[in-house]
Amino acid sequence: MRIVVLGAGLIGVASAWFLAEDGHEVIVVDRQPGPALETSFANGGQISTSHAEPWANPATPFKALKWLGRADSPLLWRMRADPTQWAWGLRFLRECTPARTRANIEAILALALDSRARVKALRRELGLAYDCRERGILHFYTDAAEFEHAIPQAELMRQYGCERLVKSAAECLAIEPALAHAVQPIVGGTFTAEDESGDAHLFAVALAERCAARGVVFRHGAEVTDWDSAGGRLTAARLANGERIGADAFVLALGSYSPLLLRRLGLSIPVYPAKGYSVTIPLAPEAPAPVVSLTDDGAKLVYSRLGERLRVAGTAEFSGHDTTLRPERIAPILKRIRAIFPRLGFADAAVERWTGLRPTTPNNVPIVGPTRLPNLFLNTGHGTLGWTMAAGSGRLLADHVMKKAPAIDPAPYLPI
Repeated sequence: MRIVVLGAGLIGVASAWFLAEDGHEVIVVDRQPGPALETSFANGGQISTSHAEPWANPATPFKALKWLGRADSPLLWRMRADPTQWAWGLRFLRECTPARTRANIEAILALALDSRARVKALRRELGLAYDCRERGILHFYTDAAEFEHAIPQAELMRQYGCERLVKSAAECLAIEPALAHAVQPIVGGTFTAEDESGDAHLFAVALAERCAARGVVFRHGAEVTDWDSAGGRLTAARLANGERIGADAFVLALGSYSPLLLRRLGLSIPVYPAKGYSVTIPLAPEAPAPVVSLTDDGAKLVYSRLGERLRVAGTAEFSGHDTTLRPERIAPILKRIRAIFPRLGFADAAVERWTGLRPTTPNNVPIVGPTRLPNLFLNTGHGTLGWTMAAGSGRLLADHVMKKAPAIDPAPYLPI
């Protein structure tokens, strides 16, 4: 079939790869001048199956109340006169029960584990280079209560196949000695040796190049604004310049902007943008920076060594499609870096700052599959785990298009 993929981020590129692998003629359309220049550009750099606990869990509502109104809070809800935001928030609260949290962890892990294996296979088969580090991911804690909360969560993840092991403070420092000088002592952690890290943007660019070599056509600088349809099926994606790109099937992988284009068809999905921030710090050759990818659960931050750079990313700001980079959201990140790595030594002027919109569902389970329109498929809603689940989602999406039995149960990810 001739298939148009809308979106050239990690999810769109991965979808294109697996569709092309199945023999389809694939066209990828994106408004940016190159692949992965929005949400996928400067994310936390982790392929993190160990980060499967959704934001919607029993502890979150109490934390959110504590953080309410604080500009430096890890999770910031900017109240808006937006019915979509409030509807999403109510669904989020409904997902915070123990039973729903457990079911969502199971669904997230199933896709994340499948995806991690596929990334490893792609790297080997295609020779992809993207500052990959296969040193695992260490979740560390400076608060005893946070550490105690992590222990049963790690046990639950092990039941579903994620090898997340509880570690003492001494074991954490042995895994990553750079943590030894933290202002707040490390009290413990969990370690997942098979998780990995790297530059997601470089990965997407490298995979897009392999897609192009396989015949995938990329149309950059082309923004889709509407659809043409006939007989209950889509016939073309309509560009801002009036051009129409026809196809047999369409894949919507526009991240946080997916719901906006779906409204043109009278369809809705529970995806809302959660703005995240990151900083990238250039490192001197002998800088006392971490070499293992880290997750700072208490501060909702992740740290990834990308060659001679340190990427630190996190926080969530619910403020619609606003992409303003707010200094008051960056400042706490820099403060935390200096508290955890006081000997790192870096100048604020050298720091690259970035913000992007993560497409987030209330339960953090992405939406992958067919819609009520027979030739429209969705691949969106991956939240903070876009790279973690990209390859698995791309394969699952391609299986839906081919009506093949996928490697995992597709039911948890189907559009409602």
